[in-house]
Amino acid sequence: MNNSQIDSEEVSLKELVQKIKEWYVYLLSKWRIIILSGIIGAILGLSYSFIKKPIYTATLSFALEDEKGGGGGLGNALGLASSLGLDLGGGGGSIFSGSNLTELFKSRSMVEKTLLSPVNLNGKTISLAEMYIQNNNWRNSWKDNPKFASLNFLPNANRHLFTRVQDSIMGKIYEGLSAKGLSVAQRDKKIAIINIDVSSTNELFSKYFCEALARQVSEFYVLTKSKKARMNMSILQRQTDSIRGELNSAITGVAISNDNNFNLNPALNVRRTPSARRQVDVQANTAILTELVKQSELAKVTLRKETPLIQIIDSPILPLKKTKFGKAMGIIIGGFLGGFLIVLWLIVKQFLDQF
Repeated sequence: MNNSQIDSEEVSLKELVQKIKEWYVYLLSKWRIIILSGIIGAILGLSYSFIKKPIYTATLSFALEDEKGGGGGLGNALGLASSLGLDLGGGGGSIFSGSNLTELFKSRSMVEKTLLSPVNLNGKTISLAEMYIQNNNWRNSWKDNPKFASLNFLPNANRHLFTRVQDSIMGKIYEGLSAKGLSVAQRDKKIAIINIDVSSTNELFSKYFCEALARQVSEFYVLTKSKKARMNMSILQRQTDSIRGELNSAITGVAISNDNNFNLNPALNVRRTPSARRQVDVQANTAILTELVKQSELAKVTLRKETPLIQIIDSPILPLKKTKFGKAMGIIIGGFLGGFLIVLWLIVKQFLDQF
């Protein structure tokens, strides 16, 4: 490195130091404005801490039943039934296991069905959707709009009959909950315990919605997982009732034939044919009914094995966890932002004045 390069670097460094000193002196001369802006920011931050409503978080934890080890005698019986051509629905599949189940909780369908669940508020039964609207004071802004003023979200209303306007309101509520108010996650990959967190500015809404969502998803999950077993049990029950009716009819037919053959001439064997046929029907229907009853009972055992599939561990208990924007935090953040913004504005203004 030659002397000219060294001199050039020294000049550049001196210029940088000089510039920093100039900016320091300039900003120091504006200390009154900077401090005043910091005070104004602190006051605004303090005011925000009073205006900002606290956030209440309801937490519910549940465990999913593990069916991997459900073998043994029942598994052997299910295998035997399968070999006979009967599908009794054992196993239940894994369509809603793991991450699929957590996404089911956050799905629009489940959230909207939960929003239409009834709750008792101040002695009046309303839906959770109506409670959400009241919490956010939406009806005050709807008074002058005839399209929204007459909107109602009744408990257990038929979602398929909603108007386009009602659909849009339900969509807005869902977006608000899914963006900031609803969280579903597994505590640990090694632990099959899932947490549902619902956050809102209303303590009762957080609790009611969290419990109603868990109940809604649990019912849907159980019905879906056990659908095949229920269908097979219903079919077997109808077949059992049908064969039992046929058996009773055959037994009655045997009795009638025997009555008609009372004191019959032994040489007239042809008259005994109807009674013999009915007796065969009785024996055949008895064997079929015995097998159907066995399979029907096995189907009931399979259904009980798959229900329930979700076990609630902890439910939200009042008072809920409260997160509040503190006064000290408001003063610190407001003061810092006020000072930072005025310094940034002064620097930009000085640059513009130089050109």
